[in-house]
Amino acid sequence: MSEPITNVQDLRELAKRRVPRAFFDYDDRGSYDEVTLRENRSALEAIRLRQRVMIDVDRRSLATTIVEQPVALPLALAPTGLTGLTRGSGEILAARAAATAGIPFCLSTMSICSIEQVAAAVPTPFWFQIYVMRDRGFTRSLIERARDAGCSALMLTVDLQIQGQRHREIKNGMTVPPRLTVSNLFDILGKPAWIWRVLNAPSRSFGNLDGRIAGADGLSTLAQWIASQFDPTLTWSDIEWIRQLWPGKLIVKGILDPADALCAANAGVDAIVVSNHGGRQLDGAIATVAALPRVVDAVGDRLEVLFDGGILSGQSLLKSLALGARAGLIGKAFLYGLGALGEAGVAKAIEIIRRELDVSLALTGQTDVQKVDRSILLNPDGSDYRPPLATVRHLHSTSDSIPVEK
Repeated sequence: MSEPITNVQDLRELAKRRVPRAFFDYDDRGSYDEVTLRENRSALEAIRLRQRVMIDVDRRSLATTIVEQPVALPLALAPTGLTGLTRGSGEILAARAAATAGIPFCLSTMSICSIEQVAAAVPTPFWFQIYVMRDRGFTRSLIERARDAGCSALMLTVDLQIQGQRHREIKNGMTVPPRLTVSNLFDILGKPAWIWRVLNAPSRSFGNLDGRIAGADGLSTLAQWIASQFDPTLTWSDIEWIRQLWPGKLIVKGILDPADALCAANAGVDAIVVSNHGGRQLDGAIATVAALPRVVDAVGDRLEVLFDGGILSGQSLLKSLALGARAGLIGKAFLYGLGALGEAGVAKAIEIIRRELDVSLALTGQTDVQKVDRSILLNPDGSDYRPPLATVRHLHSTSDSIPVEK
């Protein structure tokens, strides 16, 4: 009899056995030397929690709101590309698990299941993530499709204008379509359950693009089109154009610097996600938890700040809340669950984090996730936690003079 699954790491180990290596590494690894990938986790682990006792914590609340949407706990499933190749129908399965848990799911532009397929299969509205592409007409059509599908928020990812190199993907032949080698062919053939689920899924291509790009009649030409479409000319002035197309909540993902956070606030977005793309873009960028308090202090209450990068436990989620995040986003954690056990695995990952958050909240003497602050944090030596790099005061005092880029 197998051992019980007690943490996200257990789900990771199971997913590693059940998902072909190329697709598992796509979910699991980072860019270049993976310095930032490791820092996202180690910087969170370095922050200590202040244990308190003899405080009545019998009644605790994990409920909050994210961009005015009530949620059961301060967590959302981040947009992740090719999720339907971690497990067939992956986006639908993850969206269902999120809906059952009472938290948001964000569908990626680069999903396997399309906006319409997910909308037809999931009873509650979901978020949609978008890249602004050189073909602005296609970008417009994606926004219109998300609006027509009833998506409740649009998440604009801004840190992938030029793609960082991920060494492991090249070594694994992780292209679309995959570059078959003797090694990865045998690896895929050794996963018959994975093959069956993918072949029986409603889509095995880029669902949001398939059949909608002139001259692109297969995965290979779609992949070539995508590679040419990430737009390095994107600036803050494009937010106004997006706002004209999108009437709902607008979230900008990929903020690390307080100056950029202020530009987002000046542009009138509803929320930002402090994120370094999970350590998959600029290697050597600071950990998201190092950026978080500086960003929060810079923007104040002008918009909501969400956190992404390194959350694999309820303890790490609690730390991000204490540093001022409204909620955290998980990508790798839910993908491990998806690869391990499908919808039940995503539900398991969410439940693990929920329980750990609840216990950690109580053991720090807190009862409400909306009221935690930096007083529950310590440095490794036991001293009161202080954010790194004391530049916030200067930025905050000059925020009115930092314009939106034109």
